[in-house]
Amino acid sequence: MKNDQDSLHQIASALAGHFESLYYVDIETDHFFEYSSKGLYKKLDIEKEGEDFFRLSQINAEKCVHPDDLERVKKIHDKETMLKHLAKDGAYTTVYRLVIDGTVVRFRHIETMCEDRKHIICCLENIEDEERRNDEQTKVLQSARRMAKRDELTGVRNKNAYQEFVGSIDGKIKAGMEDYHVGVVICDVNDLKVLNDTRGHSFGDEAIQRTGRMICDTFDHSPVFRIGGDEFAVVLTDRDYEDREKLLNQIKEESMSNARMQSGPVVACGMASYNPGSDEGFSEIFERADKDMYKNKHYLKSTKLREGIISPVETEIIPIPPERKQKLDSMFGALYTVAGEGYVFLNDMIHDYSRWSVVMVDDFDMPSEYMYHAGKIWEDRVHPDDLKEFQEIMKGIFTGGTVSRNIRYRVRDRNDVYVWCTNRGFVLSNPTGGPEYFGGIMVMDP
Repeated sequence: MKNDQDSLHQIASALAGHFESLYYVDIETDHFFEYSSKGLYKKLDIEKEGEDFFRLSQINAEKCVHPDDLERVKKIHDKETMLKHLAKDGAYTTVYRLVIDGTVVRFRHIETMCEDRKHIICCLENIEDEERRNDEQTKVLQSARRMAKRDELTGVRNKNAYQEFVGSIDGKIKAGMEDYHVGVVICDVNDLKVLNDTRGHSFGDEAIQRTGRMICDTFDHSPVFRIGGDEFAVVLTDRDYEDREKLLNQIKEESMSNARMQSGPVVACGMASYNPGSDEGFSEIFERADKDMYKNKHYLKSTKLREGIISPVETEIIPIPPERKQKLDSMFGALYTVAGEGYVFLNDMIHDYSRWSVVMVDDFDMPSEYMYHAGKIWEDRVHPDDLKEFQEIMKGIFTGGTVSRNIRYRVRDRNDVYVWCTNRGFVLSNPTGGPEYFGGIMVMDP
Protein backbone atom coordinates (compact mmCIF):
# COMPACT_ATOMS: atom_id res chain seq x y z
CA MET A 1 0.00 0.00 0.00
CA LYS A 2 2.85 2.31 0.87
CA ASN A 3 4.43 1.69 -2.53
CA ASP A 4 1.13 2.54 -4.18
CA GLN A 5 0.88 5.77 -2.21
CA ASP A 6 4.45 6.67 -3.08
CA SER A 7 3.78 6.04 -6.76
CA LEU A 8 0.64 8.13 -6.61
CA HIS A 9 2.53 10.90 -4.84
CA GLN A 10 5.17 10.94 -7.57
CA ILE A 11 2.56 10.98 -10.32
CA ALA A 12 0.49 13.65 -8.60
CA SER A 13 3.53 15.83 -7.95
CA ALA A 14 4.41 15.69 -11.63
CA LEU A 15 0.87 16.59 -12.65
CA ALA A 16 0.01 19.10 -9.93
CA GLY A 17 1.77 21.97 -11.64
CA HIS A 18 -0.24 21.41 -14.79
CA PHE A 19 -3.75 20.86 -13.45
CA GLU A 20 -6.08 22.89 -11.26
CA SER A 21 -7.23 19.77 -9.46
CA LEU A 22 -6.46 16.03 -9.36
CA TYR A 23 -8.68 13.31 -7.87
CA TYR A 24 -7.78 9.71 -7.12
CA VAL A 25 -10.85 7.43 -7.12
CA ASP A 26 -11.23 3.82 -6.01
CA ILE A 27 -13.83 2.43 -8.40
CA GLU A 28 -14.51 -0.60 -6.19
CA THR A 29 -15.48 1.43 -3.10
CA ASP A 30 -16.10 4.85 -4.77
CA HIS A 31 -13.83 6.41 -2.15
CA PHE A 32 -11.89 9.43 -3.44
CA PHE A 33 -9.55 12.13 -2.31
CA GLU A 34 -8.32 15.25 -3.98
CA TYR A 35 -4.59 15.39 -4.23
CA SER A 36 -4.31 19.12 -4.80
CA SER A 37 -6.29 22.14 -5.89
CA LYS A 38 -5.15 25.61 -6.79
CA GLY A 39 -6.10 28.83 -8.54
CA LEU A 40 -9.72 29.40 -9.42
CA TYR A 41 -10.81 25.85 -8.67
CA LYS A 42 -9.63 26.23 -5.07
CA LYS A 43 -12.41 28.80 -4.55
CA LEU A 44 -15.11 26.18 -5.11
CA ASP A 45 -16.65 24.57 -2.08
CA ILE A 46 -15.90 21.02 -3.20
CA GLU A 47 -15.19 18.08 -0.87
CA LYS A 48 -11.55 17.03 -0.84
CA GLU A 49 -12.30 13.46 0.26
CA GLY A 50 -15.37 11.28 0.44
CA GLU A 51 -16.97 7.89 0.12
CA ASP A 52 -19.13 8.32 -3.01
CA PHE A 53 -17.29 10.11 -5.79
CA PHE A 54 -19.98 9.62 -8.45
CA ARG A 55 -22.95 10.73 -6.33
CA LEU A 56 -21.10 13.80 -5.03
CA SER A 57 -19.98 14.66 -8.57
CA GLN A 58 -23.64 14.88 -9.58
CA ILE A 59 -24.39 17.17 -6.61
CA ASN A 60 -21.32 19.36 -7.12
CA ALA A 61 -22.11 19.75 -10.81
CA GLU A 62 -25.34 21.51 -9.82
CA LYS A 63 -23.28 24.06 -7.86
CA CYS A 64 -20.73 25.18 -10.39
CA VAL A 65 -21.25 23.82 -13.92
CA HIS A 66 -22.60 26.20 -16.55
CA PRO A 67 -26.33 25.51 -17.08
CA ASP A 68 -25.86 24.81 -20.79
CA ASP A 69 -23.28 22.09 -20.01
CA LEU A 70 -24.93 20.63 -16.90
CA GLU A 71 -26.77 17.64 -18.40
CA ARG A 72 -23.71 16.56 -20.36
CA VAL A 73 -21.43 16.81 -17.30
CA LYS A 74 -23.83 14.84 -15.14
CA LYS A 75 -23.91 12.13 -17.78
CA ILE A 76 -20.10 12.06 -17.90
CA HIS A 77 -19.97 11.50 -14.14
CA ASP A 78 -22.43 8.65 -14.20
CA LYS A 79 -20.35 5.68 -12.99
CA GLU A 80 -21.61 3.21 -15.56
CA THR A 81 -21.07 5.63 -18.43
CA MET A 82 -17.60 6.61 -17.22
CA LEU A 83 -16.41 3.04 -16.80
CA LYS A 84 -17.80 2.12 -20.21
CA HIS A 85 -15.71 4.86 -21.84
CA LEU A 86 -12.61 3.94 -19.86
CA ALA A 87 -12.98 0.22 -20.58
CA LYS A 88 -12.94 1.01 -24.29
CA ASP A 89 -10.15 3.59 -24.54
CA GLY A 90 -8.43 3.72 -21.15
CA ALA A 91 -8.89 7.49 -21.10
CA TYR A 92 -11.11 10.19 -22.44
CA THR A 93 -11.24 13.99 -22.47
CA THR A 94 -14.02 16.54 -22.62
CA VAL A 95 -14.36 20.31 -22.20
CA TYR A 96 -17.02 22.14 -20.24
CA ARG A 97 -17.54 25.42 -18.43
CA LEU A 98 -17.58 26.16 -14.71
CA VAL A 99 -18.97 29.32 -13.15
CA ILE A 100 -16.55 30.60 -10.48
CA ASP A 101 -17.28 33.86 -8.65
CA GLY A 102 -19.69 34.75 -11.42
CA THR A 103 -17.05 34.24 -14.12
CA VAL A 104 -17.36 31.57 -16.79
CA VAL A 105 -14.15 29.56 -17.10
CA ARG A 106 -13.48 26.74 -19.54
CA PHE A 107 -11.93 23.52 -18.18
CA ARG A 108 -10.59 20.37 -19.79
CA HIS A 109 -11.69 17.22 -17.92
CA ILE A 110 -9.42 14.15 -18.29
CA GLU A 111 -10.27 10.69 -16.99
CA THR A 112 -7.59 7.95 -16.94
CA MET A 113 -7.81 4.31 -15.87
CA CYS A 114 -4.86 3.19 -13.73
CA GLU A 115 -2.93 0.02 -14.61
CA ASP A 116 -4.45 -1.86 -11.68
CA ARG A 117 -7.90 -1.36 -13.26
CA LYS A 118 -9.15 -0.50 -9.77
CA HIS A 119 -8.52 3.22 -9.68
CA ILE A 120 -9.04 6.22 -11.93
CA ILE A 121 -7.39 9.59 -11.93
CA CYS A 122 -9.58 12.60 -12.69
CA CYS A 123 -7.77 15.81 -13.72
CA LEU A 124 -9.21 19.29 -14.28
CA GLU A 125 -7.17 21.74 -16.37
CA ASN A 126 -7.98 25.45 -16.64
CA ILE A 127 -7.81 26.14 -20.39
CA GLU A 128 -9.40 29.60 -20.44
CA ASP A 129 -6.20 31.32 -21.59
CA GLU A 130 -5.57 28.60 -24.16
CA GLU A 131 -9.13 28.82 -25.49
CA ARG A 132 -8.99 32.61 -25.58
CA ARG A 133 -5.84 32.40 -27.70
CA ASN A 134 -7.57 29.85 -29.94
CA ASP A 135 -10.61 32.13 -30.23
CA GLU A 136 -8.39 35.05 -31.20
CA GLN A 137 -6.53 32.91 -33.71
CA THR A 138 -9.84 31.70 -35.14
CA LYS A 139 -11.02 35.29 -35.51
CA VAL A 140 -7.78 36.20 -37.26
CA LEU A 141 -8.14 33.24 -39.63
CA GLN A 142 -11.80 34.04 -40.30
CA SER A 143 -10.88 37.66 -40.95
CA ALA A 144 -8.12 36.53 -43.31
CA ARG A 145 -10.58 34.27 -45.15
CA ARG A 146 -13.07 37.11 -45.41
CA MET A 147 -10.37 39.46 -46.67
CA ALA A 148 -9.34 36.85 -49.24
CA LYS A 149 -12.88 37.07 -50.58
CA ARG A 150 -13.14 40.86 -50.44
CA ASP A 151 -12.22 43.30 -53.17
CA GLU A 152 -9.58 45.59 -51.71
CA LEU A 153 -10.69 48.70 -53.62
CA THR A 154 -14.46 48.61 -53.06
CA GLY A 155 -14.98 46.34 -50.06
CA VAL A 156 -17.54 44.18 -51.90
CA ARG A 157 -16.92 40.48 -52.49
CA ASN A 158 -14.33 39.60 -55.11
CA LYS A 159 -14.18 37.19 -58.03
CA ASN A 160 -13.03 34.26 -55.86
CA ALA A 161 -16.10 34.70 -53.66
CA TYR A 162 -18.25 35.03 -56.77
CA GLN A 163 -17.03 31.74 -58.25
CA GLU A 164 -17.64 29.98 -54.95
CA PHE A 165 -21.14 31.46 -54.72
CA VAL A 166 -21.93 30.50 -58.30
CA GLY A 167 -20.83 26.94 -57.51
CA SER A 168 -23.45 26.72 -54.76
CA ILE A 169 -26.12 28.05 -57.14
CA ASP A 170 -25.15 25.51 -59.81
CA GLY A 171 -25.57 22.79 -57.20
CA LYS A 172 -29.14 23.88 -56.52
CA ILE A 173 -29.94 24.15 -60.22
CA LYS A 174 -28.54 20.69 -60.97
CA ALA A 175 -30.56 19.30 -58.06
CA GLY A 176 -33.66 20.21 -60.09
CA MET A 177 -35.18 22.64 -57.58
CA GLU A 178 -38.06 23.93 -59.69
CA ASP A 179 -39.25 26.35 -56.99
CA TYR A 180 -35.77 27.89 -56.72
CA HIS A 181 -35.68 31.61 -57.51
CA VAL A 182 -32.49 33.50 -58.31
CA GLY A 183 -31.49 36.29 -60.63
CA VAL A 184 -28.42 38.29 -61.51
CA VAL A 185 -27.78 41.93 -62.38
CA ILE A 186 -24.59 42.75 -64.31
CA CYS A 187 -23.33 46.33 -63.94
CA ASP A 188 -20.54 47.98 -65.91
CA VAL A 189 -19.05 51.45 -65.35
CA ASN A 190 -19.38 53.54 -68.49
CA ASP A 191 -16.24 55.03 -70.08
CA LEU A 192 -13.84 54.00 -67.32
CA LYS A 193 -10.94 53.93 -69.79
CA VAL A 194 -11.72 57.50 -70.81
CA LEU A 195 -11.73 58.55 -67.16
CA ASN A 196 -8.39 56.82 -66.54
CA ASP A 197 -6.81 58.31 -69.66
CA THR A 198 -8.08 61.85 -69.22
CA ARG A 199 -8.29 62.30 -65.44
CA GLY A 200 -5.96 59.64 -64.06
CA HIS A 201 -6.32 56.23 -62.47
CA SER A 202 -7.05 57.67 -59.02
CA PHE A 203 -10.17 59.29 -60.44
CA GLY A 204 -11.07 56.01 -62.15
CA ASP A 205 -10.63 54.16 -58.84
CA GLU A 206 -12.93 56.65 -57.15
CA ALA A 207 -15.52 56.06 -59.87
CA ILE A 208 -15.33 52.31 -59.23
CA GLN A 209 -15.70 52.85 -55.47
CA ARG A 210 -18.71 55.12 -55.94
CA THR A 211 -20.23 52.59 -58.30
CA GLY A 212 -19.83 49.85 -55.70
CA ARG A 213 -21.57 51.99 -53.08
CA MET A 214 -24.34 52.90 -55.52
CA ILE A 215 -25.00 49.23 -56.34
CA CYS A 216 -24.89 48.15 -52.68
CA ASP A 217 -27.28 50.93 -51.66
CA THR A 218 -29.73 49.85 -54.35
CA PHE A 219 -29.52 46.07 -53.87
CA ASP A 220 -29.08 46.12 -50.09
CA HIS A 221 -30.44 42.58 -49.53
CA SER A 222 -28.21 40.80 -52.08
CA PRO A 223 -24.52 39.87 -52.29
CA VAL A 224 -22.54 42.19 -54.57
CA PHE A 225 -19.35 41.05 -56.32
CA ARG A 226 -16.69 42.89 -58.29
CA ILE A 227 -15.90 40.37 -61.02
CA GLY A 228 -13.72 42.53 -63.26
CA GLY A 229 -12.02 45.90 -63.47
CA ASP A 230 -15.24 47.86 -63.99
CA GLU A 231 -17.78 45.04 -63.82
CA PHE A 232 -20.01 44.07 -60.91
CA ALA A 233 -22.49 41.24 -60.41
CA VAL A 234 -25.44 41.22 -58.01
CA VAL A 235 -27.01 37.84 -57.21
CA LEU A 236 -30.67 38.51 -56.50
CA THR A 237 -32.45 36.53 -53.81
CA ASP A 238 -35.38 36.99 -51.43
CA ARG A 239 -36.74 40.56 -51.24
CA ASP A 240 -34.44 41.97 -53.93
CA TYR A 241 -35.51 39.19 -56.29
CA GLU A 242 -39.18 40.08 -55.73
CA ASP A 243 -38.44 43.79 -56.33
CA ARG A 244 -35.94 43.22 -59.14
CA GLU A 245 -37.70 45.26 -61.85
CA LYS A 246 -38.21 48.21 -59.54
CA LEU A 247 -34.59 48.11 -58.32
CA LEU A 248 -33.20 47.80 -61.85
CA ASN A 249 -35.20 50.84 -62.97
CA GLN A 250 -34.03 52.69 -59.86
CA ILE A 251 -30.34 52.23 -60.61
CA LYS A 252 -30.86 53.04 -64.29
CA GLU A 253 -32.68 56.24 -63.37
CA GLU A 254 -29.91 57.20 -60.96
CA SER A 255 -27.34 56.64 -63.71
CA MET A 256 -29.29 58.83 -66.12
CA SER A 257 -29.55 61.52 -63.44
CA ASN A 258 -25.81 61.30 -62.83
CA ALA A 259 -25.21 61.66 -66.56
CA ARG A 260 -27.32 64.80 -66.74
CA MET A 261 -25.80 66.34 -63.63
CA GLN A 262 -22.30 65.03 -64.40
CA SER A 263 -22.10 64.28 -60.70
CA GLY A 264 -21.76 60.53 -60.30
CA PRO A 265 -21.09 57.19 -61.98
CA VAL A 266 -23.01 56.20 -65.08
CA VAL A 267 -23.62 52.46 -64.92
CA ALA A 268 -24.91 50.17 -67.66
CA CYS A 269 -27.07 47.38 -66.21
CA GLY A 270 -28.65 44.18 -67.42
CA MET A 271 -30.70 41.54 -65.63
CA ALA A 272 -31.87 37.95 -66.06
CA SER A 273 -33.65 35.37 -63.90
CA TYR A 274 -33.37 31.62 -63.57
CA ASN A 275 -35.65 29.70 -65.93
CA PRO A 276 -36.20 26.21 -64.48
CA GLY A 277 -37.47 24.92 -67.81
CA SER A 278 -34.31 25.59 -69.80
CA ASP A 279 -31.36 26.80 -67.73
CA GLU A 280 -28.86 24.06 -66.93
CA GLY A 281 -26.48 26.29 -65.01
CA PHE A 282 -25.84 29.79 -63.73
CA SER A 283 -23.71 30.64 -66.77
CA GLU A 284 -26.82 30.73 -68.96
CA ILE A 285 -28.49 33.25 -66.64
CA PHE A 286 -25.30 35.31 -66.61
CA GLU A 287 -25.06 35.36 -70.40
CA ARG A 288 -28.60 36.73 -70.76
CA ALA A 289 -27.94 39.41 -68.15
CA ASP A 290 -24.64 40.30 -69.82
CA LYS A 291 -26.37 40.74 -73.21
CA ASP A 292 -29.02 42.88 -71.57
CA MET A 293 -26.29 44.99 -69.97
CA TYR A 294 -24.57 45.55 -73.33
CA LYS A 295 -27.90 46.60 -74.81
CA ASN A 296 -28.21 49.23 -72.08
CA LYS A 297 -24.57 50.24 -72.58
CA HIS A 298 -25.21 50.70 -76.30
CA TYR A 299 -28.15 52.97 -75.48
CA LEU A 300 -26.07 55.04 -73.05
CA LYS A 301 -23.22 55.33 -75.54
CA SER A 302 -25.66 56.32 -78.30
CA THR A 303 -26.59 59.41 -76.30
CA LYS A 304 -24.75 62.66 -75.73
CA LEU A 305 -24.98 65.37 -73.11
CA ARG A 306 -26.45 68.51 -74.66
CA GLU A 307 -26.52 71.39 -72.22
CA GLY A 308 -27.40 69.05 -69.40
CA ILE A 309 -30.02 67.12 -71.39
CA ILE A 310 -29.48 63.63 -72.73
CA SER A 311 -30.67 63.42 -76.32
CA PRO A 312 -30.26 60.35 -78.52
CA VAL A 313 -27.84 60.43 -81.38
CA GLU A 314 -29.71 57.49 -82.87
CA THR A 315 -33.46 57.01 -83.08
CA GLU A 316 -33.67 54.23 -80.47
CA ILE A 317 -36.35 54.95 -77.86
CA ILE A 318 -36.70 53.14 -74.53
CA PRO A 319 -40.46 53.32 -73.80
CA ILE A 320 -41.52 55.02 -70.59
CA PRO A 321 -43.01 52.50 -68.12
CA PRO A 322 -46.79 52.79 -67.64
CA GLU A 323 -46.44 53.79 -63.99
CA ARG A 324 -44.09 56.66 -64.91
CA LYS A 325 -46.49 57.88 -67.60
CA GLN A 326 -49.38 57.73 -65.13
CA LYS A 327 -47.36 59.80 -62.65
CA LEU A 328 -46.51 62.32 -65.37
CA ASP A 329 -50.19 62.68 -66.28
CA SER A 330 -51.16 63.20 -62.66
CA MET A 331 -48.55 65.91 -62.13
CA PHE A 332 -49.41 67.55 -65.45
CA GLY A 333 -53.07 67.73 -64.41
CA ALA A 334 -52.14 69.53 -61.21
CA LEU A 335 -49.88 71.94 -63.10
CA TYR A 336 -52.56 72.61 -65.72
CA THR A 337 -55.08 73.45 -62.99
CA VAL A 338 -52.93 76.26 -61.55
CA ALA A 339 -51.62 77.54 -64.89
CA GLY A 340 -54.63 79.65 -65.80
CA GLU A 341 -54.47 80.71 -69.45
CA GLY A 342 -50.80 79.88 -69.98
CA TYR A 343 -49.28 77.10 -72.04
CA VAL A 344 -48.16 74.13 -69.96
CA PHE A 345 -45.52 71.42 -70.46
CA LEU A 346 -43.94 68.78 -68.21
CA ASN A 347 -40.99 66.51 -69.01
CA ASP A 348 -39.96 63.23 -67.33
CA MET A 349 -36.16 63.74 -67.45
CA ILE A 350 -35.38 60.10 -66.77
CA HIS A 351 -37.05 58.97 -70.00
CA ASP A 352 -37.03 62.36 -71.79
CA TYR A 353 -40.76 61.98 -72.30
CA SER A 354 -43.04 65.05 -72.24
CA ARG A 355 -46.66 66.04 -72.15
CA TRP A 356 -47.68 69.43 -73.60
CA SER A 357 -51.00 71.27 -73.46
CA VAL A 358 -53.02 70.72 -76.62
CA VAL A 359 -53.31 74.43 -77.37
CA MET A 360 -49.51 74.77 -77.23
CA VAL A 361 -49.11 71.84 -79.62
CA ASP A 362 -51.55 73.50 -82.05
CA ASP A 363 -50.15 77.03 -81.82
CA PHE A 364 -46.52 75.98 -82.33
CA ASP A 365 -47.05 73.06 -84.64
CA MET A 366 -45.55 70.47 -82.27
CA PRO A 367 -45.82 66.81 -83.36
CA SER A 368 -48.03 65.58 -80.53
CA GLU A 369 -49.38 66.14 -77.03
CA TYR A 370 -46.97 63.37 -75.87
CA MET A 371 -43.40 63.39 -77.18
CA TYR A 372 -40.01 61.84 -76.67
CA HIS A 373 -37.06 64.27 -76.85
CA ALA A 374 -39.33 67.31 -77.13
CA GLY A 375 -36.54 69.59 -75.89
CA LYS A 376 -34.63 69.26 -79.14
CA ILE A 377 -37.81 69.81 -81.17
CA TRP A 378 -38.62 72.98 -79.24
CA GLU A 379 -35.05 74.28 -79.38
CA ASP A 380 -35.24 74.18 -83.19
CA ARG A 381 -38.07 76.73 -82.95
CA VAL A 382 -36.12 79.27 -80.83
CA HIS A 383 -34.91 82.37 -82.71
CA PRO A 384 -31.21 81.99 -83.67
CA ASP A 385 -30.32 85.27 -81.96
CA ASP A 386 -31.86 84.08 -78.69
CA LEU A 387 -30.63 80.48 -78.85
CA LYS A 388 -27.30 80.87 -77.03
CA GLU A 389 -28.82 82.73 -74.09
CA PHE A 390 -31.71 80.24 -74.01
CA GLN A 391 -29.27 77.30 -73.85
CA GLU A 392 -27.18 78.91 -71.08
CA ILE A 393 -30.24 79.57 -68.94
CA MET A 394 -31.50 76.03 -69.50
CA LYS A 395 -28.11 74.62 -68.60
CA GLY A 396 -28.21 76.54 -65.32
CA ILE A 397 -31.60 75.06 -64.50
CA PHE A 398 -30.66 71.49 -65.45
CA THR A 399 -27.34 71.49 -63.58
CA GLY A 400 -28.84 72.81 -60.38
CA GLY A 401 -27.70 76.40 -60.77
CA THR A 402 -31.26 77.57 -60.22
CA VAL A 403 -34.55 75.92 -59.32
CA SER A 404 -36.72 78.14 -61.49
CA ARG A 405 -36.38 81.25 -63.65
CA ASN A 406 -38.29 83.45 -66.06
CA ILE A 407 -36.94 83.21 -69.60
CA ARG A 408 -37.96 85.68 -72.29
CA TYR A 409 -37.16 84.81 -75.88
CA ARG A 410 -38.61 84.52 -79.37
CA VAL A 411 -40.06 81.33 -80.74
CA ARG A 412 -41.50 80.42 -84.15
CA ASP A 413 -45.24 79.70 -84.22
CA ARG A 414 -47.25 77.51 -86.63
CA ASN A 415 -47.28 80.36 -89.20
CA ASP A 416 -43.44 80.61 -89.16
CA VAL A 417 -43.65 83.95 -87.36
CA TYR A 418 -41.35 84.61 -84.40
CA VAL A 419 -43.29 85.79 -81.36
CA TRP A 420 -42.07 86.91 -77.94
CA CYS A 421 -42.90 84.70 -74.99
CA THR A 422 -42.03 84.45 -71.31
CA ASN A 423 -41.40 80.97 -69.92
CA ARG A 424 -41.15 80.21 -66.21
CA GLY A 425 -39.37 76.85 -65.93
CA PHE A 426 -38.70 74.72 -62.84
CA VAL A 427 -36.96 71.47 -61.93
CA LEU A 428 -38.30 68.85 -59.49
CA SER A 429 -35.57 66.70 -57.90
CA ASN A 430 -35.66 63.11 -56.71
CA PRO A 431 -34.80 62.12 -53.09
CA THR A 432 -31.07 61.90 -53.97
CA GLY A 433 -31.06 65.47 -55.27
CA GLY A 434 -30.89 64.64 -58.97
CA PRO A 435 -33.27 66.33 -61.44
CA GLU A 436 -36.30 64.16 -62.24
CA TYR A 437 -38.91 66.42 -63.86
CA PHE A 438 -38.68 69.69 -65.78
CA GLY A 439 -41.81 71.73 -66.34
CA GLY A 440 -42.99 75.20 -67.12
CA ILE A 441 -45.78 77.67 -67.82
CA MET A 442 -45.37 79.86 -70.91
CA VAL A 443 -47.33 83.01 -71.76
CA MET A 444 -47.25 85.14 -74.92
CA ASP A 445 -46.11 88.75 -74.54
CA PRO A 446 -48.74 91.38 -75.43
